[in-house]
Amino acid sequence: MAADAEVGSEAPAKRGVPKLFLIIGAAVIVVLLGGAGAFFFLSSSASGDGEAASAPAGHDTFIFNLQPMMVNLNSEDGASAVMKLTIALEVADEQMMNEIQPRLPKVIDAFQVYLRELRKSDLEGSAGIYRLKEELLRRVNIAIYPAHVQSVLFREILVQ
Repeated sequence: MAADAEVGSEAPAKRGVPKLFLIIGAAVIVVLLGGAGAFFFLSSSASGDGEAASAPAGHDTFIFNLQPMMVNLNSEDGASAVMKLTIALEVADEQMMNEIQPRLPKVIDAFQVYLRELRKSDLEGSAGIYRLKEELLRRVNIAIYPAHVQSVLFREILVQ
């Protein structure tokens, strides 16, 4: 009888552990499915609202296009490298565009001096283009101070 009591006491313990794992596993699956559903629901609603959010109501910006620039890049090995660059400046309003216009020679000069010191390797990858964009924005805002440009937009970048 003692052997029967031991067998009977072990059976519920073995049966209880798999039930616990089954309940925990089911809870994990429910949480994961709920999270995935929430992700798809929120991402689909965010993508529809993103277009409206990118253009704030009542606040238009103006784009000021610069003439295409072609510069020789700095090279250590003597090989010639040329960059053709077309830039647009994003400004807050039309008055800002009128303030920038007489200062364009200073802007072009600041761009040319900086661009001629670049190497082809400086422009590799998205990080290189991002650094170029930030540096040009900094230089244009220095050249036209107290006026302010919100963003530098690349219309064309060609490096050969």
